[in-house]
Amino acid sequence: MEKEQLLDMLTQDLEIRNLSKKTIKSYTSAVSRFLDYVQDKELTEQCAKDYVQQQMQKKEPSSMAHDIFAIVYFFRHILQRPLHMPHPKRNKRIPLILTPDEIRRMIQATGNIKHRLILKTLYGCGLRVSEIISLKKEDMLFDEGLMHIRLAKGKKDRFVKIPDSLKNELQSYCSISHDEMLFPSQRGGKLTTATIQAIVEQAAKRASITKEVYPHLLRHSFATHLLEQGTDLRIIQKLLGHSDIKTTQIYTQISQQSIKNVRSPLDNL
Repeated sequence: MEKEQLLDMLTQDLEIRNLSKKTIKSYTSAVSRFLDYVQDKELTEQCAKDYVQQQMQKKEPSSMAHDIFAIVYFFRHILQRPLHMPHPKRNKRIPLILTPDEIRRMIQATGNIKHRLILKTLYGCGLRVSEIISLKKEDMLFDEGLMHIRLAKGKKDRFVKIPDSLKNELQSYCSISHDEMLFPSQRGGKLTTATIQAIVEQAAKRASITKEVYPHLLRHSFATHLLEQGTDLRIIQKLLGHSDIKTTQIYTQISQQSIKNVRSPLDNL
């Protein structure tokens, strides 16, 4: 069977399962790269393992683990055969969280009103990029002080609190725009992921922050700072929209507060 036919079958299967466009694109891209490697070879378990072994020399284990999920799915649901593939041990790297002062500097260094509000909303509500670009004015429940996040990751709705310090600014901003999107592009409609990335990176550069700063780091920082100020982990889980508490528990490892509070025996000399 030709590569395009196999990819069409995979896309159809994923769409019937109502998976997100992002998931469908990532699965089909991973399988497409695998099929390019296969070419005229037979689609066997050994062939898949040879491919993964080769790719492990080039990619991070976390990135390769995603490709493995896609290839295993392809074998089981499209080729209708099992694929027994070991999963690589992931490197346990902890992101360097932004301090509250660094976030404050990023906001203060941003003169554009819309860009400043985007930064405040990303951090103040712990949103993913896909969530902030999809926000509409109707999702702002100002009377209740809540923001309605619709069909987020995993196609789940949730509510987050609008920060008290942000509520009036967002209301004023909504009143001067006639677009249905909360943060529309210049041409109308949604902003792109690349635009949000550029806004965050430029703000970090203007604030003279040397850490690698990207939009999701603001979400990590939001969760870590909540934990450090004593917010219950279950509440943080709900605010972030995590299905499994284990996903949220990573922030107990990221937080350095307990280490900072340790008194070294050197201090007692």
